[in-house]
Amino acid sequence: MTDAPVVIDVRQLSRRFGAKTVVDALSLQVPQSAVFGFLGPNGSGKTTLIRMLCGVLRPTSGGATVLGCDVVADPEQVKRSIGYMSQKFSLYADLSVEENLDFYGRIYGLPRATLRRRKSELLDLVTMHDFQRQLAGTLSGGWKQRLALACALIHEPRMLFLDEPTAGIDPVARRDLWDLLFELAGRGVTLFVTTHYMDEAERCTHVGYIHLGKLIVCGRPEQLKAMPEVTPAGTRRVEVRCSNPSAALPLLRGSGGVRDVTLFGDALHLVVEHTVTHDALLARVQGTCAHLSAQDIDPSLEDVFVALSRRYSLKESAA
Repeated sequence: MTDAPVVIDVRQLSRRFGAKTVVDALSLQVPQSAVFGFLGPNGSGKTTLIRMLCGVLRPTSGGATVLGCDVVADPEQVKRSIGYMSQKFSLYADLSVEENLDFYGRIYGLPRATLRRRKSELLDLVTMHDFQRQLAGTLSGGWKQRLALACALIHEPRMLFLDEPTAGIDPVARRDLWDLLFELAGRGVTLFVTTHYMDEAERCTHVGYIHLGKLIVCGRPEQLKAMPEVTPAGTRRVEVRCSNPSAALPLLRGSGGVRDVTLFGDALHLVVEHTVTHDALLARVQGTCAHLSAQDIDPSLEDVFVALSRRYSLKESAA
């Protein structure tokens, strides 16, 4: 994926719960300082993979190393080497911001002088000096996540796992948190982030997509968008905007030269054969919608995942 050293190396990793395979022979590599976005539907195996990589859950088969530590042979060393931040606020609500940092610093055995330095550095990073005596439980969602990030970083890990860190917080807080994550990546910290937000996926340096426990695709966003499966030969992608896209959807789906149609907010994304013109597409929905427009577009990551999920589902149903 890159010439940078590999800090996560996953080899045919699987996890079964009874007869159910949640992660199925998954292999991937993450380079140092990457912002690796890991995406997939609910129940696809994202959190299970993170738990195995953090040394919390033993794999059924396969292997992995994180920062050179084997997750099967030495899970305790993995835990000491990484930081972890969950999607739900899991710190102590009845302790202050500073007391939470103290607590986690002592868990990691930081000497008093080191802990004092790290508290000051992290309160600067997350801009929470003015909140350090406030009870954690009284913070808003965005500030709670800042505190959780600070606690995950207290022992200066070079690898940070974040399981849907921005779930349930407002858009401004989301953007602020991502600014902090990019600052960390710039300092050499590698980030492994699960998310459901496509705008967050677009920000990542590398992206993996898991579906029903299998890794469907992995690479840089620009590489994934250029895959022939996303925009097949002889086709192009078109965005159609109109006043009533839901009404236009069935009129365009399955019509001549249209390979695929997906609703994206107030627009439709189509895969059409090269012979289909913009005017021909708009003529098919004339009278149903107003304010019509069409333009060629490059695929987004959401287009990539929709196309690959459909392709994979067809393969599974045919098997």
